[in-house]
Amino acid sequence: MSSEPSPVAGVLLAAGRSVRMVQPKQLAVLGGQPLCRHAARALAAAYTPLLAVVPPGEVGEGIRAALSGLEFAFVVNPHPERGLASSFRVAAGALPGGLGGAAFALADMPLVTAALHRELLRAFRETGAPVVLAAYGEGKEAVRAPPHLLRADLLPALLTLPDADHGPRSVLAAHARGAVTCHFPAELLLDVDTPQALAAAVERLNL
Repeated sequence: MSSEPSPVAGVLLAAGRSVRMVQPKQLAVLGGQPLCRHAARALAAAYTPLLAVVPPGEVGEGIRAALSGLEFAFVVNPHPERGLASSFRVAAGALPGGLGGAAFALADMPLVTAALHRELLRAFRETGAPVVLAAYGEGKEAVRAPPHLLRADLLPALLTLPDADHGPRSVLAAHARGAVTCHFPAELLLDVDTPQALAAAVERLNL
C-alpha cells in the first residue's frame, strides 16, 4: 500500500511595490474582488499548506483582509524594494518542513486558473521533476513565466538569492535539463502592473 505523497505548498508572492499603478495593485478591484484574491483562490484550489508573502504596513494588512476565509499563513517581507527575489527568500525561510515541494505564484496574475495549478501539480507528481514550469503559448513564441513549482530539495537555494527584480533564475537554470514544462494558452499570461493591464483583465474575464 503506497503512502500519501508529501504536501506541496502554494506560495502567493504579494509584496510588490506597485510602481506603475496609481494604487496598491494587490488591492485593485477586479470583478468585485481585490486582485490578489483571484490568484490566491486559484492556488488554494490545488495546494496545501498556503503561504502569502506580504509587504509591511497598511497594504500588507489589506492583503490579509482580502484573503480572509482562505487558509493562508502570512509572512512579511520587510524590504520589498529589494525586488521579487527577496520575496522568494522570505517565503523559503517561512515554509514548514515535510514538504514535497512548493509552487510560487504572483498576486498580479489573475488569469492563472486553478486548472493550471492542478496541471503543474499533476506533472510534478507523475515525474518527480526538480522543476515544473508554466509556458504560455506554443513553439518559439511560448513565454515561460510563473507559477513555478520547485521540489523541496531546491528550496534552500532560494535563501541565498541575491537581490533582483525577478525570480530564481539561477536555480531554474541549474536544473533546466530535468525541468518539465506545461503549456497553457497565451491569453492567460497577463501581469496587472498598470491601469491598462487591469482594464485588459476585466475584458478577458468578461467582467
